[in-house]
Amino acid sequence: MLPDDNPARSLTVANPDDPATTFISLVGNTYAMLITGEQTDGKYCLIDMRVPDGGGPPPHRHDFEEMFTILEGEIEFTFRGEKHVVRAGSTINIPANAPHNFRNASGAPARMLCMCTPAGQDEYFMRIGDRVASQDAPPPQLSEAEMLERRKRAAELASTYRSEFL
Repeated sequence: MLPDDNPARSLTVANPDDPATTFISLVGNTYAMLITGEQTDGKYCLIDMRVPDGGGPPPHRHDFEEMFTILEGEIEFTFRGEKHVVRAGSTINIPANAPHNFRNASGAPARMLCMCTPAGQDEYFMRIGDRVASQDAPPPQLSEAEMLERRKRAAELASTYRSEFL
């Protein structure tokens, strides 16, 4: 039997062009927080990721599912040590706990949607990245000390958000 509708939860319409969208610059990428765990009661989050040529995170793993749909360009995913080039129109799912990373090695910008189930990655990114004004805003020019501080914060908070850098 289904539980009753929860009227405290509202409809969410997400648009990366909405001025209320939160944009985070992280390792040179720009992430738009389209739907947060706060909006889904922690069930999932949806992030619009703009990844410049050469962009992408270091190898890592986490105990939640992560699905990417490539909207523009192509991204090279390394999954358990094997490389896969994924092009616009394709979707890739990374199972929980599997070592992986992605990199834009295409020579052109790429864009993808990332859904994490359950949510939490959205909050992690907001705690370790830098807010920027828009999806087209340049990343902040960080000093060497600021870059080290960001890496340290990411490492310190990784276990809180069920992640591990490899």
